[in-house]
Amino acid sequence: MDKRDETHRHELTRVERALDRIFNRWLKGANAHGIRAFLVEFLVFGLKQAWACLFGALMLIAIVAARLWWPDDAALARNDMLVIVAICIQALMLVTRLETGRELWVIVLFHITGTVMELFKTGVGSWLYDPDGVLRIGGVPLFTGFMYAAVGSYMVRVYRLMDLRFDRYPPLWLTAVAALAAYANFFTHHYVWDARWVILAFVVAIFWRTWMHFRVYRRTLKMPILVAFGLVAMFIWFAENIATWAGAWAYPDQLDGWTPVSIMKLVSWFLLMLISVVLVTFVYRPRPLGVANELAAR
Repeated sequence: MDKRDETHRHELTRVERALDRIFNRWLKGANAHGIRAFLVEFLVFGLKQAWACLFGALMLIAIVAARLWWPDDAALARNDMLVIVAICIQALMLVTRLETGRELWVIVLFHITGTVMELFKTGVGSWLYDPDGVLRIGGVPLFTGFMYAAVGSYMVRVYRLMDLRFDRYPPLWLTAVAALAAYANFFTHHYVWDARWVILAFVVAIFWRTWMHFRVYRRTLKMPILVAFGLVAMFIWFAENIATWAGAWAYPDQLDGWTPVSIMKLVSWFLLMLISVVLVTFVYRPRPLGVANELAAR
């Protein structure tokens, strides 16, 4: 095992190290080349991605289950039940060490920034929630902050699981400026000119040369980080369609019956990915390929 392997295994939680041993046994049985080797590594890649999405997947399952089976006239309102479920999921992630205390700070930041945006957006009518329940702030049920926290959970966990490295990552101060501009525009575009396309162009410009390297087992693979942003934004958009179908919230054009979420929301989710990445760099510094330093930021 080389130094990078040792560092990577040290960064995993106990459960993740056990899963990693299982995955490696599968991968050792496959040839280094050929279609079988590719398919096995692709399967493990998908399983690691699914494992990183655990928080979000459990939240989405709870939202759909509440739509299908929770009675409308139950003593405990559907939205309050989702708050309790979300708290239990978060507690489970910490107790089982699937997330560390250090990572929790980033997830809390996601929770706060998401809730602030929810309060504003519901206030101006961008979307709305059912008025039932008491565990809410204004028109925003408290479970909504956990949906943003689920994105944060994915980001910090995939960083560890895939042993991410980067080529030509922009200066952190520059990415922070872009993230602040994107976050501010979620609020200001209701009153002044919408700058999302200018911000999007700026993000593309500063990340254009950045490549993300990730390793499943034998091979270190890479993709442009902008492609990674786009792929994650697409998955969030799919999850948003499922959540709005399940009645977790509704956009104005869905009040008379569910319709798919506008494809233009992909731009918003793309910019959210930028904000997410910048928040994660508070804990995990972007590491260049070949550097085996400590993962946690000092």
